[in-house]
Amino acid sequence: MALIRVPKPPKSAYDPDRPMSSLLKSQIEHLREAEGKLPLRYRSEWYIKAIRTEGEAARYIRDVTEAIHDAHADAERARRAPKRKRVIEIAAVADERYERESARRATKKRSAAKRTKRTRAKRPKK
Repeated sequence: MALIRVPKPPKSAYDPDRPMSSLLKSQIEHLREAEGKLPLRYRSEWYIKAIRTEGEAARYIRDVTEAIHDAHADAERARRAPKRKRVIEIAAVADERYERESARRATKKRSAAKRTKRTRAKRPKK
């Protein structure tokens, strides 16, 4: 395979104080759309209408690219993390709920029985 030599770009290729080109403007628009789909904790505080120079555009592009990489890395870690089994916890909660309900029913039955005894005793005999 033939080796292709690529010359180094001239130092004037990047000027942080130069006004940004239409290509950079469109890239920033696309990155803004991608950033809008990220969870809130990964979004930047940049106002893209205020970006005027190549240096500002480069900083914004770097920030958003890092945020996208961080979001994907965190999602990957969450997918690979071992899942906790909650069967025992759910069963314990269901058990407690059953005990509370049965205690409440028993209290209702006792109070209903007391009421019927009182009402029977108060009725005059015919």
